[in-house]
Amino acid sequence: MSVYGKVMRSEAGKGLTLISPTLVYALLLLAAPLISIVLLSFWTQQFLTIQRDFTIANYAEALTDPLYRELMLRSLRISGMVTMVTVVLAFPVAYFISFHVRPDRKSLWLFLITIPFWTSYLIRVFLWRVILAYDGPVNSGLIATGMIDEPLSWILYNANSVVITLAHAFAPFAILPIFVSLEKIDRSLLEAARDLGESKAMTFLRVTLPLAMPGVLAAVLIVFIPTVGDYVTPRLVGGSGGTMIANMIYAQIFDLNDRPMGATLAVLAMMVVAMVLLWGVSRLRFWLWLVDRAGGGAKGIGAAIGAALAEILVLRALFSLGPALLGPGVAVIVLLLLATAGSVLILMRVPKGRWGI
Repeated sequence: MSVYGKVMRSEAGKGLTLISPTLVYALLLLAAPLISIVLLSFWTQQFLTIQRDFTIANYAEALTDPLYRELMLRSLRISGMVTMVTVVLAFPVAYFISFHVRPDRKSLWLFLITIPFWTSYLIRVFLWRVILAYDGPVNSGLIATGMIDEPLSWILYNANSVVITLAHAFAPFAILPIFVSLEKIDRSLLEAARDLGESKAMTFLRVTLPLAMPGVLAAVLIVFIPTVGDYVTPRLVGGSGGTMIANMIYAQIFDLNDRPMGATLAVLAMMVVAMVLLWGVSRLRFWLWLVDRAGGGAKGIGAAIGAALAEILVLRALFSLGPALLGPGVAVIVLLLLATAGSVLILMRVPKGRWGI
């Protein structure tokens, strides 16, 4: 029997045969397009002709042009706001379904949560544009009740309308993982905390919330990652103040006929999102570790807040002074690398605590 036949008859060979269709499928649909985008970002385009000479000119322009930096920062701000609003509003819903709904009714409640998915995402965005319009139900109702004298101008065609629309669209994605995490909590732990004299509020803060944090983190990732690259919502309800990086990528590829620059912005957006998430997860672990090390309570929370504010001030100072000292492009690269190195160091050195992060 040949070596190939022996390998394929072994346990490893059988396992490889089992997963090979899925592996090929993933490579064709995920890896190949991603590699193509990365290669395209190092090329240039002259009208309809792609110049395949290797160059980093696209990255130099993307990192030094203030317009691209502003759009990326705006995308991160909007996505961060959407994530915060969505998770904060989703947690009470998931908590109510998990702890206050009868077991035989939970499936019905989860079914009702998924009803928005029955309609097209595009239709839902259009409906929000109608709802938030100057003559829409919100402004008309507020004017009819005498609460305002003229229509509100800050709820449509700006970043606020994008946050509202995306928070509604991604609410089910946040509710479901939090609900699953809450369902896994052993109810006897809550009873033990109450028997030891803890109040309902302290039981929630010391038992329920730490055990639910993996679901909260999953909800954050599920909401934050796709909203950074959302194109439809900023295009329809964002206006000039709600334009995000995905809209610029579209404009570069289809309007300006510069596919390499569009690919460059897409690659940079993926890298920045990955670094921001790495920074957020690592700092959250570090801050929660500080809370526990300081003994919890007001002292621990104060230590975590102090560390967070100190790092934010340092990063702000570096982002303000770095471009003048090193140049815009080099400063951005250096700061991102330093932040990433610090995140990796924290994840390697700081152990997971009782919060599961």
